[in-house]
Amino acid sequence: MESQLAKSTEERTFQYQDSLPSLPVPSLEESLKKYLESVKPFANEEEYKRTEAIVQKFQNGIGEKLQKKLLERAKEKRNWLEEWWLNAAYLDVRMPSQLNVNFAGPAPHVENYWPPKEGTQLERGSICLWHVLNYWQLLRKEKIPVHKVGSTPLDMYQFRMLFATCKVPGLTRDSIMNYFRTESEGHCPSHVTVMCRGRIFVFDVMHEGCLVTPPEILRQLTFIQKKCHSEPDGPGIAVLTSEARTQWAKTREYLISLNPENLTMLEKIQSSLLVFSLEDGSPHVTPEDYSQVTAEVLTGNPTVRWGDKSYNLISFSNGVFGCNCDHAPFDAMVMVNISHYVDQKVLESEGRWKGSEKVREIPLPEELVFTVDKKVLNDINQAKAQYFMQASDLQLLVYAFTSFGKELTKKKQLHPDTFIQLALQLGYYRLHGRPGCCYETAMTRYFYHGRTETMRSCTAEAVSWCQSMQDPSTSLSERQHKMLEAFAKHNKMMKECSAGKGFDRHLLGLSLIAKEEGLPVPELFTDPLFSRSGGGGNFVLSTSLVGYFRIQGVVVPMVYNGYGFFYHIRDDRLL
Repeated sequence: MESQLAKSTEERTFQYQDSLPSLPVPSLEESLKKYLESVKPFANEEEYKRTEAIVQKFQNGIGEKLQKKLLERAKEKRNWLEEWWLNAAYLDVRMPSQLNVNFAGPAPHVENYWPPKEGTQLERGSICLWHVLNYWQLLRKEKIPVHKVGSTPLDMYQFRMLFATCKVPGLTRDSIMNYFRTESEGHCPSHVTVMCRGRIFVFDVMHEGCLVTPPEILRQLTFIQKKCHSEPDGPGIAVLTSEARTQWAKTREYLISLNPENLTMLEKIQSSLLVFSLEDGSPHVTPEDYSQVTAEVLTGNPTVRWGDKSYNLISFSNGVFGCNCDHAPFDAMVMVNISHYVDQKVLESEGRWKGSEKVREIPLPEELVFTVDKKVLNDINQAKAQYFMQASDLQLLVYAFTSFGKELTKKKQLHPDTFIQLALQLGYYRLHGRPGCCYETAMTRYFYHGRTETMRSCTAEAVSWCQSMQDPSTSLSERQHKMLEAFAKHNKMMKECSAGKGFDRHLLGLSLIAKEEGLPVPELFTDPLFSRSGGGGNFVLSTSLVGYFRIQGVVVPMVYNGYGFFYHIRDDRLL
């Protein structure tokens, strides 16, 4: 009887939020011990001894005081890191965020019912957008299943940030505006923004209490496209979002001062569910080569996407899709989830709309025409120039490795993610003749509002294995032994990071406490080995597993001389 009852009460997306545990503060001693281990591959004996002494001094001195303060903070906040992380990693950053912070990725529909085909942009676009809007409705009804590991629920808060969310630039710090509400919480905006050839339109996706259908969306998109293709291009206000943050904040203030209507229009874009971008380009893409389309969604036309929007759904003229998202409000797993959902729906429906073709009398889209002057137009041109200059500095390749995939690594009882991480270490070692400090994303969603932790893949064990692989005199069995040691170390660290026992975010917390207390920066953080081992976001390899679905995505490297390495793992291939 009890199990019957349990089955009948359906779980709601956000129902466990209040019962999730608080983010723990690791022990100072443990974190410093792990930190010392992580710098070892990048130091000679003398440097290591010096750093060891600095760490010892920190542990017995200022570190102890800072730890006490951190524990006090953790008593008052369910997640002591949340606000700090948001500010330090995203909102306080002043460089342009569209290229440096946003993540982007192509949709995998090209591998099933939607291979590139000219003339399909609007029809496919209307179906794709409709599936996305269905997901929004499921989220409002709290019907998106709770993510779990075993029977343990994970934090779902970031899903609230997918729709109707936008970053707003500030002079010294940005802010996030979130207009999303579940049905039980009340009214939620229901309009989308469409951008085409430098022009901006909005239309409502609800009509007489129900969602518009693909044929109705098609009518709206056709109206917009015809208008934009038969009339001059718009000024491309959206480009301004790709500027350095303070610069964009100043231009935004100026825009609002030109005409108060400009603010009303900015707020319409901010509160819209998402931005739908109608692109003119037709990027090349095959299941084996996603390079061109990925470059387009990451660094393409800035006049048809709003860099601050949590979700830009991009459609190309050859019926290929992708997205570009602001990283501040959520991490990529949210996007992976909705992208997988849409892909499944395209598969189930064979990429077609099988419902009624009837189109109701729906109000036509409204164009947002901003008041601009010479100064604004000049700012737009400048923003465009700096954007394309920065984009040209990036090289992007997305190829499928098809020799084997997850199936084979699992058969050999090797964790597929660890397998790739170690292969990456070996690749870097062979190419550069030295170890590469590496960031891999670990998730901390077991905890209230948990997001990520840094997992440092370049361990002493990994380096020792790389050296054995490069040394022809090392026997096969010794190489294998060293490899298995490196695997075990990696898996153990990943487990600890997810359990709230990583050290990078902990050290960040201690440095921020010192800053808040007006104390000088502790020597630990100015020691050359701190940044050489990747501290302070200086990882030369910035990596993340995007999951085991067909979904993929990228974000630019953390440092100019670095690599961004993002991959998904399937049964028979790695991308």
